[in-house]
Amino acid sequence: MPDEFVKAPEFLTDDAPPRSDWLGRPVPALQAKKNTVLVSHGRPPWYAEDGQRISDAFVIGVAGGSASGKTHVARQIVRRLGSIPTVIILSQDSFYKFHNEEDLKLAHANLLDFDHPDAIDMPMFAACLADLKACKQSNIPVYSFAEHQRLEETKYLYGATIIIAEGIMSLVDPALRALYDLKVFVQCDSDLMLARRIKRDIKERGRDVQGILDQYLRHVKPSYDNFVRPSATHADIIVPGSNNDVAIDLICTHIRQQLQGRSHKFRQKIAVPHKYISSQSGASTPEARLEDLDLTILPQTPQVQGIFSILRDRTSSRQDFIFFTDRLSTLLVEHALQHLPYTPRTVMTPVGVEAHGKKLDAQYICGVTILRSGGALERGFRRVINDVPIGSMLIQSDSKSGEAMLLHLMLPFHVCFRHLAEEAFVFLLDAQIGTAAAAFMAIRILLDHGVRQDHIIFVTFLVARGGGVSVLRRAFPGVKIVCGAVDDEMQEGWLEGYKGEGNPEGKGRNVWVMKPGMGQIGDRYYL
Repeated sequence: MPDEFVKAPEFLTDDAPPRSDWLGRPVPALQAKKNTVLVSHGRPPWYAEDGQRISDAFVIGVAGGSASGKTHVARQIVRRLGSIPTVIILSQDSFYKFHNEEDLKLAHANLLDFDHPDAIDMPMFAACLADLKACKQSNIPVYSFAEHQRLEETKYLYGATIIIAEGIMSLVDPALRALYDLKVFVQCDSDLMLARRIKRDIKERGRDVQGILDQYLRHVKPSYDNFVRPSATHADIIVPGSNNDVAIDLICTHIRQQLQGRSHKFRQKIAVPHKYISSQSGASTPEARLEDLDLTILPQTPQVQGIFSILRDRTSSRQDFIFFTDRLSTLLVEHALQHLPYTPRTVMTPVGVEAHGKKLDAQYICGVTILRSGGALERGFRRVINDVPIGSMLIQSDSKSGEAMLLHLMLPFHVCFRHLAEEAFVFLLDAQIGTAAAAFMAIRILLDHGVRQDHIIFVTFLVARGGGVSVLRRAFPGVKIVCGAVDDEMQEGWLEGYKGEGNPEGKGRNVWVMKPGMGQIGDRYYL
């Protein structure tokens, strides 16, 4: 098992070079091609200001005969959509059942029926797809066609706005059909499918023509006649296996309309909540009192006040800024350790006397940095908590809407498997909580992976009392927030030089600045 992190795979083209999994082992070429993730301009929020999910991923089921062109149709849909959020193409072929020695002998002799519904682990297929649809992470199996066997490793998938599930049996199982928002059947001439299958299996699976024909007549064609072709009655649209540009354009138009209807914008509401969010009586929500925010604030000793004075000073040298940022991050992480569980421990001192104390009682501890300003806390984190993995997220504001967008995700191994994530304590590192848009998304991502709220410790230099932190606390009351200081003011303005949505005068899009603040912490630390 890896002890660092797992990264979501990138989109693979048909001429992609050989791939390896996160253990360094080669991934079968076809498997690497079929299960893919395409990241375009990022994933927008899938939750509301209360932190709860309000929209599922849009799921498309693509079925059809073997070599009918299902994968090609799925890829063409992705390419035609253009500028889109994250898309996952999930292949049914990953979910072939594990084979015993007797099954393997039959498989290598082309005598095992891979085209019957019983060959697919339908409950696992439906469970993985349900997790992805519900915006959770999933770890899908990896199947080797060369070995006719499901491999030990799994492929980590997360973050899809659109999921395309393709396979010959994709429309056969009722549990799978219930998950689809759009059902597509690819219909193709039998002779063309056979010709494509012979060409594919020789090139990509190392089969011989005689074996391919035997398997086709014995298993493939009967399965198509008995199971696959009848499932077309469940489809919303029938797509031809060739010359299908018009059908694909219609599908893409429908998907765009559905995504537009599911979009949700709320950054402006949470940025200055007392101005935009109304109470139940209809009046504006009053500005939050500091004591109501339940923050863990670093004791304001003369040393801490002196450090902040240097960091806030625009004339401070970059060398001084880096040095004192590292000092402050060290103090913050040390202060945050109080939120980890401890259990009694008795030790024997060098003079032979028992001493009663405490020991850390957390099985998994890791850090996650919100790039890039959160990186300024990493050195202090590593000084205090040694030898634990640190992952990262890249969350940036969309240039038009200003909403948070997830662009990159590389999480520690403990977070990528739900049974481990439930026991993990995660230190979430970011330079400040202003509008709280990035904090909202980061916390929601961890919760999607199974991390408990009370196991998330958010460490930050500054919090804006008048910003989104009050909404964040109501949405996620179990999360611990440890900060160095609290600034009162969030000032709303316009980003100059950009003509954004809803700004006919060309003032640009909304921005919010924390005052007095520390400026652009990431730029000052790294540039």
